[in-house]
Amino acid sequence: MYKKKKDRGYSECPICGGKIWGSGQKVLIEGAKLRVCDSCAQFGKKIISKKKTSQIKSTLSKKQYKPRAPRNMIDSKFEIVSDFAKRVRKARTSRNLNQEKFAKKLNEKPSLIRRIESGKVKPTEQLARKFEHVYEIKLLKEKSEIAVDTNKYMKKRASTSLGDIAFIKKKKK
Repeated sequence: MYKKKKDRGYSECPICGGKIWGSGQKVLIEGAKLRVCDSCAQFGKKIISKKKTSQIKSTLSKKQYKPRAPRNMIDSKFEIVSDFAKRVRKARTSRNLNQEKFAKKLNEKPSLIRRIESGKVKPTEQLARKFEHVYEIKLLKEKSEIAVDTNKYMKKRASTSLGDIAFIKKKKK
């Protein structure tokens, strides 16, 4: 229908033969869909293209992301000891290492070691195992689960509610 001039960056209007700068206008003239210049667009009905939005939606819906479980939600038999920061600092100073050399042996960043030593970041179970293996520091302990007598806290009804569980957790602390 229209000739595209690759070297000049414009195409030719099929109605008037003029230059179409940019993408032009897509119109319906006597049953034919044409891409014409802005001045010739008045001779037909403008076609509003909704393909772009549907294409965007279809590409977004095609990607299926697998939700990852948050790190703190993974059920484990172990938990990090409460004085982990002191233990890590003591292990480093007893070996006369600076934070950079200490981190290099663990294959971690020195900034992470700094934050762990200051207590701002709690090490993951995997990192705690690295500490135990490389520097023989005990950072993991088995979780202690306390048995709670639910009859003491529960209201006398058949089912439990979210409020009952919150009440139990509050009493436990």
